[in-house]
Amino acid sequence: MKKLLKIKGLKYWVATAVFAAVILFLDQNNLLVTMKLSRQVSALHEEEEQLREAIVQDSINNATLKGNLDAIEHYGRENYYMKRPNEDVFVIK
Repeated sequence: MKKLLKIKGLKYWVATAVFAAVILFLDQNNLLVTMKLSRQVSALHEEEEQLREAIVQDSINNATLKGNLDAIEHYGRENYYMKRPNEDVFVIK
């Protein structure tokens, strides 16, 4: 009788272990895939935050450049290495 109870109890443990293995490793949405997708989501959130900051900075630059000829000239010289006629530009990095 005790042997029968041991086997019956063992069946539940084996079934639980098999179920856990299927869910954790063999299922389509297993633990490894879920962790990979979680890392991708956090990387995309970081990229989104960087792009939002870039949008804010570009909006500030756009507002500064509207109608201000000195600011436009300064921006063109710094970012696009524009120059006046008969002028040399040296880029030092």
